[in-house]
Amino acid sequence: MASLMFTMLLPLALGLVMFGLGLTLTVADFARVLKYPKAAAVALTCQIVVLPAVCLGLVLAFRLQGALAVGVMLLVASPGGITANLFSHLAGGDVALNITLTAINSLLAAFTLPVVVALATWRFLGDEASIGLQFGKFVQVLAIVLVPVAIGVWTRHRFSAWADAMRQPVKIASALVLALATVGALTQSFDVFAANMGRLGGIDLLLCALSLTIGYVVTRLFRVGRRQSIASAMEIGLHNSTLAVIVSLSVIGDEVMAVPAALYGVLMFVPAGLASYLFSRRTEPIVAPVPVEGR
Repeated sequence: MASLMFTMLLPLALGLVMFGLGLTLTVADFARVLKYPKAAAVALTCQIVVLPAVCLGLVLAFRLQGALAVGVMLLVASPGGITANLFSHLAGGDVALNITLTAINSLLAAFTLPVVVALATWRFLGDEASIGLQFGKFVQVLAIVLVPVAIGVWTRHRFSAWADAMRQPVKIASALVLALATVGALTQSFDVFAANMGRLGGIDLLLCALSLTIGYVVTRLFRVGRRQSIASAMEIGLHNSTLAVIVSLSVIGDEVMAVPAALYGVLMFVPAGLASYLFSRRTEPIVAPVPVEGR
């Protein structure tokens, strides 16, 4: 029964999540990157280049090995999603930019995620696993990431009223899928989770906090606007843990590899909530009027 859930039901559930993401996107969202070229370029560079390097440093510092190490790298290679958009809204970020980054990130992740997993597998599992860049697994990742999103975008374009009506039910279903994937992954590898809870919790919290910080600070250093920097922080800082869990379980077939992402799906709300509170509390400085002589 558990095998049936992991091999059939979870990929279908992830398809629903990615379809729901597609319902929030339009073709214009992909083109909007031209309106924010610098913000998008900096954010995507952080996501694709900087974060995997930071994550590798954390994995080595915490001395994770084997499938757990690969699982953390798989997590950092996963794009943001609807959760990032929600927290960006709460924090006062540019949600339109968030949606654009999510759209572009989802496209890129279909290609970058298998590469990161292949390199991590080579580094931490060596000859113990041969998933590498196997064409069949690459196609599976491509299918579960891109195809449902593309169908969702087409549905939004063709049946906009229905798509708007279905947004909330799909969001609720996505939350249920996240809960199912998290509980399923932790239950299947509870012994591994219990033995490594401290290290994994530390890595997950640090990864989320550092990702949020990098997303905001680096974009500000490049003189990106504050609202756009908040959007970048949320997109970079909040990874799609559902995608990471289901790729681990259904595509790669490794239950242990899913544990870091499952725990992250719970813990990420702590730094994300704190960051949202701090961002929303801080206001842009008001420039005082220059006094006029004699008045």
